[in-house]
Amino acid sequence: MLTSEFRLFRFTLMGLSIALSAAMSSPAKAFDINAGVTKESGPFDLFKFGFKAYKSGQKEEAIEAYKYAAEKGHTGSRWALANMYADGDGVAQDDFEAFKIYSEIAQQGVEPGSEDTGFFINALLSLANYYKHGIPGSPVRTDLSQARQLYFQVASTFGVAEAQFQLAQMMLSGDGGTRSPQQAKKWLNQARKSGHPGAMSVFGNILFQEGQSARGLALMTAALDRCKPKDCGWMESLQEQAFSVATEGDRRTAVSLSHKIATGSD
Repeated sequence: MLTSEFRLFRFTLMGLSIALSAAMSSPAKAFDINAGVTKESGPFDLFKFGFKAYKSGQKEEAIEAYKYAAEKGHTGSRWALANMYADGDGVAQDDFEAFKIYSEIAQQGVEPGSEDTGFFINALLSLANYYKHGIPGSPVRTDLSQARQLYFQVASTFGVAEAQFQLAQMMLSGDGGTRSPQQAKKWLNQARKSGHPGAMSVFGNILFQEGQSARGLALMTAALDRCKPKDCGWMESLQEQAFSVATEGDRRTAVSLSHKIATGSD
């Protein structure tokens, strides 16, 4: 099952979802000729029907339409199918099936500036997550080197903050390759500039340990205003530990700086 941090591009593609919703406001009909769409319809028409059916809660019809569109090479339909298998959404959860579909998207590649870029990036991130953890009961084993390579590809080519953060974490620990704290700092700094809370927290902790106490504590404090519930615990631990040993002067400065960071003025 995919962890939530690897679903971020599902939300960056929300613009497409909103546009489709506006264009298809009437309830979805069964997948038959009366709906005006059949398996012989064009891939985008099938995709639109599948999306419409999904939004109406008719997920079996959505899956059928997505499958026909995917067979015709429609990347968005492949992506939607993979997500449904990964989440067990309208179909029995099957991470290996999701992995295979994401792999097809990744192997297909993407042209610069293509409308499929978001689907491609999401597929790479999802594959990295699967390689990082493996898929029990399948041929997919943990491969940290492959995971690190995929994170590097997304971080360097597309500048995605989540990939930069994950890559930095692996560089800090030496997972999947050599340990490289300086390179990790570079990627963390880039990710935190994009507002990534995890990167802000880890980068701040590094700065604190290096003697930049006020600046580091400020970043860790600002990260708490943006963290997701599942991540707030470890971020709070880092911040509280640093706060407990910081001087009163550094604490005051950090609080002031954290407000500026939170508002994007620093």
